[in-house]
Amino acid sequence: MTDIIPGLQGDLPTNSRKGVPFVSGKTKVAACAKHFVGDGGTVGGIDESNTVIDYDKLLKIHMPAYFDSIKKGVATVMVSYSSWNGKKMHANHDLVTGFLKNKLKFRGFVISDWQGIDRITNPPHMNYSYSVQAGILAGIDMIMVPENFGEFIDELKLQVKNNVVPMSRIDDAVRRILRVKFVMGLFENPIADLSLSDKLGSQEHRELAREAARKSLVLLKNGKHGSKPLLPLPKKTSKILVAGSHADNLGYQCGGWTIEWQGVQGNDLTAGTTILGAIKKTVDPTTQVVYMENPDANFVKTSKFSYAVVVVGEVPYAEMFGDSSNLTISEPGPTVISNVCGSIKCVVVVVSGRPVVIEPYLSQIDALVAAWLPGSEGGPGVADALFGDHGFTGKLARTWFKSVDQLPMNVGDSHYDPLFPFGFGLVTEPRKEN
Repeated sequence: MTDIIPGLQGDLPTNSRKGVPFVSGKTKVAACAKHFVGDGGTVGGIDESNTVIDYDKLLKIHMPAYFDSIKKGVATVMVSYSSWNGKKMHANHDLVTGFLKNKLKFRGFVISDWQGIDRITNPPHMNYSYSVQAGILAGIDMIMVPENFGEFIDELKLQVKNNVVPMSRIDDAVRRILRVKFVMGLFENPIADLSLSDKLGSQEHRELAREAARKSLVLLKNGKHGSKPLLPLPKKTSKILVAGSHADNLGYQCGGWTIEWQGVQGNDLTAGTTILGAIKKTVDPTTQVVYMENPDANFVKTSKFSYAVVVVGEVPYAEMFGDSSNLTISEPGPTVISNVCGSIKCVVVVVSGRPVVIEPYLSQIDALVAAWLPGSEGGPGVADALFGDHGFTGKLARTWFKSVDQLPMNVGDSHYDPLFPFGFGLVTEPRKEN
């Protein structure tokens, strides 16, 4: 996470004070470290739920990214919807003010999540007066109020007037917000530089997105036991099969928070190249590419394909819509894997926002690639590696489990027995003739 901060804000000067936000100019933006803190450790992985962990482990497991972010001069920190041991983070003065602001000396501003203070109570907005008081006194400086801003303003003004919220707390919030605005140069340049808009979606940006997709791929398997590696695939052959629901779907490649909150399906709402489209552009012109989303086993066996590329995974989701107790590949993905990989040599490309259940299909698969959510230029990025124009170099940033019954499972746990361990990733070299 912290390597993103210099890219967004600029490189921190060597003489900068720890905790003071830094943005290097009008071509940069303020970064936000989120979601403070323990958001990724909730019971059962349920969104906006409760992280049950002692203080020492909270600091050891969930706080290091914030230590690093503050050292890099991050401008803002967003609070999590989740709770820590039953205490809502949006109302947690000890961690927001006591630890983040006072102990870590963070001098940027703290922002709530969308309707974050409303959700201090259950149901949300049940006692809005309390929510405003608890959130502001916890140390949140900017409140994200998407709808009822008039009610929020009136309530906060009343609480200040009645000394429920001291003016010193308002001064602290205003001081922090102004500090970030001054650092960004918003008073000198309050209007966006529209000349930069021409770069959005430019070929230069698409090439960078392609490179990012390619380098994030993780090769998990390459050849069955005792067999030679399947990858890189030959570009010139008689006929190949491309199958799976995610092979020709830009919306699936991009995932949630793309165009719409929960993402989209299909190829009509954003520009880019699907994995199928990139394969067709990459193989030799004499190679016949056959696409069938969900072929039956008999078709696969009798069609004399040289090999198959199966692209399956999860459908787009965001936030609580991604809560899952089974973490399986979306149907008909498992059926496609069985029908295709049980009949001919195949590489399976998994498009997902997280590790998913692969067993009991792994033994049928010749090569397995975790593509994550490779984005609009994920097609060329995936094809680059599959066909050997570039090698696979990526490593797992998290453990890949065998079964959800093992979860939670982290390095060092007594029951640590993953399908693929943290940091795993096979490496291939580019094909010489490419």
